[in-house]
Amino acid sequence: MTKKHRNDLILFSALLCVGIIALSVAIALTSGNGETVVVTVDGKETLRVPLEEPTEFLIEGYDGGKNLLVIKDGTAKITEADCPEQICVKTGNASEIKSIVCAHNRVVVSIEKE
Repeated sequence: MTKKHRNDLILFSALLCVGIIALSVAIALTSGNGETVVVTVDGKETLRVPLEEPTEFLIEGYDGGKNLLVIKDGTAKITEADCPEQICVKTGNASEIKSIVCAHNRVVVSIEKE
């Protein structure tokens, strides 16, 4: 192997290592899901919390209505509501492509990407 080829190989290896390190850093910085649960009541934002933060909130809906929002295991779900139809409870988990809506209490729970 000539000196020129050896230097080319060393340069290529160094650039490959720098590229791998840069890719690893980029993946590490974006590995958090970066999703936020956003709750609005009657069109006004009342709550914004990271999806990865397990917690429960009692949401005061329109005209005194109440909904219990549970965030755990990277999902958000209304588990209890005082509305007659209980559609928001039956909807399941909020995800990126859908929201949970309680029309009776005018509550909307959605997930936003950061």
